[in-house]
Amino acid sequence: RAKDITQDTFISVWQNLPGFRNESSLGTWVFRIAANHCLRQIERENRISKAPMPAEIPEITDASQPETERKKEFLYKCISELPETDRLIISLELEDIKQSEIAVILGLSEANVRVKIHRIKEKLTLKFNGYEE
Repeated sequence: RAKDITQDTFISVWQNLPGFRNESSLGTWVFRIAANHCLRQIERENRISKAPMPAEIPEITDASQPETERKKEFLYKCISELPETDRLIISLELEDIKQSEIAVILGLSEANVRVKIHRIKEKLTLKFNGYEE
């Protein structure tokens, strides 16, 4: 599925390259196209009925695994449980994409992106603090 979306993204980039107006960086433009393809795929998948997902993903407890690795896995588990848009925002933030670019990619204001990032970090911190206790 990821390969299909990647291929669709690059086909769209190739087909729409003549219409690129240099209003943003090329990377931001490609990110926006990729994000749109991903969000459309998620919408398509949500329309298809599937078997019910478990309410919570079971925690991995492997005693041989270092504590930092377990914490990292738990953090990514928490991120995976976020709504799609929040997952996309925090993933871009973790990739060190500028908040101004995230705003362009998602079609949001920069202020809205800052607020969303702050709220996402608060949610993740609460979950993470619960894990450590």
